[in-house]
Amino acid sequence: MNLEVRGAPSYYSCEVGILHKLDALLLSNHITKCIVLHGEKSWNAISPFFPIDRSSQSFTFVSYNGECTLGEVNRISQIAKNEDAQAIIGIGGGKILDITKAAANQTNIDAVLIPTLASTCAAWTPLSVFYDETGSFTHYSIFPRSSLYVFIEPRAFLSSPARYLIAGIADTLAKWYEADVMIRELKDPPLAVTIAHHAALLCRDVLIEQSTNAINDLEAGEISPSLLKVIETNIVAGGMVGGYGDQFGRISGAHAVHNGLTVLEETHHLLHGEKVAYGILIQLVLEENWDEIKRLFPFYKSLQLPYLLEHLGLKLDDQEKFLRISEAIVKPSESIHFMKGSFTSEKLYQAFIDLEIYIQKETTHVLS
Repeated sequence: MNLEVRGAPSYYSCEVGILHKLDALLLSNHITKCIVLHGEKSWNAISPFFPIDRSSQSFTFVSYNGECTLGEVNRISQIAKNEDAQAIIGIGGGKILDITKAAANQTNIDAVLIPTLASTCAAWTPLSVFYDETGSFTHYSIFPRSSLYVFIEPRAFLSSPARYLIAGIADTLAKWYEADVMIRELKDPPLAVTIAHHAALLCRDVLIEQSTNAINDLEAGEISPSLLKVIETNIVAGGMVGGYGDQFGRISGAHAVHNGLTVLEETHHLLHGEKVAYGILIQLVLEENWDEIKRLFPFYKSLQLPYLLEHLGLKLDDQEKFLRISEAIVKPSESIHFMKGSFTSEKLYQAFIDLEIYIQKETTHVLS
């Protein structure tokens, strides 16, 4: 079995005030010149804690252009070369962090990641997800080395909307369903894959138990044990699933559905994790695991995750659009084929229909 394990960054810390150590940690690796990639909101969240005035570093601040595209990665790479940068510091959500990792690997310098959202595990994983200029998924790339540093400053997360944390919860919840459907088919999985399987189960159990409290605490502006546990579950435990499981812990059905949904502009208002949340349900339909859908239904309702097509801005009677989505989901290169079975666009289209009918019945039953 060809398994490549990149379980963690070289250094990780989740600590109030951790960025006070940034200068010393960079200098310990002989880094004195950095590109700082950020967005307006992410910089506003981190700037009160970022030690510009107390640093011996030469920082060049660069705003990102909104999508992780090949063109954007090339732009940041060229800036890093022009500035003779020794590291790229990415501050923000998944797209900024993915650009940072890709540009750092392209220029063979270090990546330093400071997430301000817990909406994906992008801060942990040595890969980047790419889109085109329209926001449609194109591909993802796995890099030969992990990031040098990952810092979580918990106070920076208090300014983030709860919607992003909820999207991260959904994206991380998918780790269990997408990994389990592959790993349970292995007769004798390697130890690293077993670690990934346990991490995926931990993701599910922590999130089902702690998410409601974490969201309430975030909205109250409180750095609580529940909030910290959910943030670290989304970033650390979620990242470990793919880091240790490699191809058995990355993505399968739910993310393939996400990728298919991105072909329609109507879904671009949704966050990554929101589309993945719906993808979990479609994957479970394909597995004919209706009991698990029923178990998840109250959790989805409580977090206001999408479970009906109207939540995605779609209508089932638009057959042409659903055929486009379904065809994208089952492309030969798509991760749905990591699951056991054979999948066609017709089968996917029927899964959308079956889920909609089931949820409508379940909703009627609950209301009655």
